[in-house]
Amino acid sequence: METTSTQDAWLEARSTNTIMARLARREHVAALGVRGARSPDIARLAKATGHHAIWVDLEHSAMPIDVAGAICATALDIGVVPFVRVPEREYGVIGRLLDGGAAGIIVPRIETPAQAADVVAACRFPPHGHRSAIATLPCVELRKLQPAQLYQVANRVTVVKLLIESPRGIENMEAIARVEGVDLLAIGSNDLAAEMGVTGGGVHPQLRAAHEHALAACQRAGKPMMIGGVADAAYIADFIRRGAAPFLMTGIDTDLLLGALHERVAQAMASLAREATAESPPPPASPLNSPLNHPTP
Repeated sequence: METTSTQDAWLEARSTNTIMARLARREHVAALGVRGARSPDIARLAKATGHHAIWVDLEHSAMPIDVAGAICATALDIGVVPFVRVPEREYGVIGRLLDGGAAGIIVPRIETPAQAADVVAACRFPPHGHRSAIATLPCVELRKLQPAQLYQVANRVTVVKLLIESPRGIENMEAIARVEGVDLLAIGSNDLAAEMGVTGGGVHPQLRAAHEHALAACQRAGKPMMIGGVADAAYIADFIRRGAAPFLMTGIDTDLLLGALHERVAQAMASLAREATAESPPPPASPLNSPLNHPTP
């Protein structure tokens, strides 16, 4: 039987979200996006390759809720922190995902503090929100706790991450960041650039100005902020040195698989070409180079 001190230590450990703890220490976080996989094995692959987190993308996939929950529960069991990006404004699904094992919720296109507050309310149990009561959760290994204990642990361990993807959201960045219960903010640079009309190669000066404005706003509010949707590693590294959160998106499973398949096909075709060249007989001697055409004087 556990002693009170042992249980308290266990509860404290279960109440700590390791991703937010790493960011607070300015340690990097590597996160793998999951869009095409339908098996919990993707969480094991993430663990095997040194990832600290996964984020399951329900905004841009047809993945069912039960599959997302199974992937999250497996990740949670093996020490990989599972986030889920929900579709825009679909707050009703948040509780089901958290009940299934998600440890963080990512909500796209937040533009106002009121919208941010609605997300927090969907993610937190009373008195900090309106998440529906439940008997136990994967985050406490399905142990039976007193309701107050369970809700306190779940509220502390759940990460609320908001995506800012429009000029209006950038304008309201500081007010959004100051909403109690918001843990992490991110810039969705692809959607933001599209709305600003500055899509194309590289980071447009207007997009960079938005990134700088957002970072300064979050620093004033005391909340970590990351930049997504920019492939330029040096650009991201520069913002991290200036205070952006070292939260690194290493890729999405579908994109990584597509790239690997292109590379494998290219390698296979190249090997066949090399083999064909090696097996080809030497070309016949040209009649113009025959000794008969160049008699000895």
